[in-house]
Amino acid sequence: MAEVISARAAVLRRIGQPMRIERIAIGPVGRGDVLVKVAAASLCHTDLEVIEGQLGIALPAVLGHEVAGTIAATGEEVHGLAAGDPVVLHWNPHCGLCFHCERGQPILCDQYLANGPKAGHFDGKGPRLACDDGMALHQLMYLGGFAEYCVVPAQQAVRLPEGMPLDRACLLGCAVMTGFGAATHVARMAWGDVVMVVGCGAVGLAAVQGARLAGAGTIIAVDPQSSRRAMAAHCGAGVLCDPGAEDPAALARSLTGGRGADVVTEAAGLPAAFRGAVEAARPGGQVIWLGKVGVGDEVAFRWGSLMGEKHITRSSYGGARPRKDFPAMARAYLDGQLELDSLVTARIPLEEINDGFAALKRGEAIRSVVVFDA
Repeated sequence: MAEVISARAAVLRRIGQPMRIERIAIGPVGRGDVLVKVAAASLCHTDLEVIEGQLGIALPAVLGHEVAGTIAATGEEVHGLAAGDPVVLHWNPHCGLCFHCERGQPILCDQYLANGPKAGHFDGKGPRLACDDGMALHQLMYLGGFAEYCVVPAQQAVRLPEGMPLDRACLLGCAVMTGFGAATHVARMAWGDVVMVVGCGAVGLAAVQGARLAGAGTIIAVDPQSSRRAMAAHCGAGVLCDPGAEDPAALARSLTGGRGADVVTEAAGLPAAFRGAVEAARPGGQVIWLGKVGVGDEVAFRWGSLMGEKHITRSSYGGARPRKDFPAMARAYLDGQLELDSLVTARIPLEEINDGFAALKRGEAIRSVVVFDA
């Protein structure tokens, strides 16, 4: 399929400015690509970082990397996917052949990291998008999901089980995979462990659920917002902590005979949360950092908090293996084991996307989801 189609998209032209709804050109679909008709795309803090200039990419650009939809067309070399298939997209295409891929670290793939700053297609040949004036239009994280259609390599599209609602499936592509995977892939969690999750946004709530399904004995959820603590309880946390009223590390020690938590997952992206995570972990325990601050920012620690043979891991995508993990998480949702419904706090049309990001910045939304016309 070599033709180019016209579609609506939210286009970011300047840092700090609202996105504009424009008609753009999408395509052509390469031999190994798929054209996806986007059904739902959720709003993530990473997108907000781009809008505010904390994460730089070439502009103009279409953001959006938590995306689900249906296959509209496939390239000649695509196998295993066909028009009409429901899919969720992931943002970590990889070559499978480089040093890191061969060692099971696709998040560090040479091609992925080299072509990422170009904000185009994974093959490095530029975006598959263009503005209506012909100017190249860039894609965040090889996706560009805030549009009615997107073109991605077939490896980025994972078929979903029948019956999976797409406005919830989109969350699997980033937030849920990151948090859930931290508990089930990254942490070496033992049955009955005391687990603390710091920050109860979409990623943290997924980490709570991953810990529950992995067999944690006690799950402590830490968040300053009472509504988010209540949601964490709904997702499986048995102990709730307001860090403004109670020291999370002291609470962890009080529940473990003075030791501290076996596993602490940080999902807030704040210097105090990073520090608090290592303070709350027991000697020999595990600390998993999922949040982030600016790449040039510094975070200071009390040296003693880093001692005691603690294992500290930074994870960007929860050890994701999308082709296996996405269908498994979708089946867990369909079986009633994984809660996604309450994570979607608003469904909005594309025209309200700027309002959605304003709500995200104010901390009013877990996930707002742009829902496109059927």
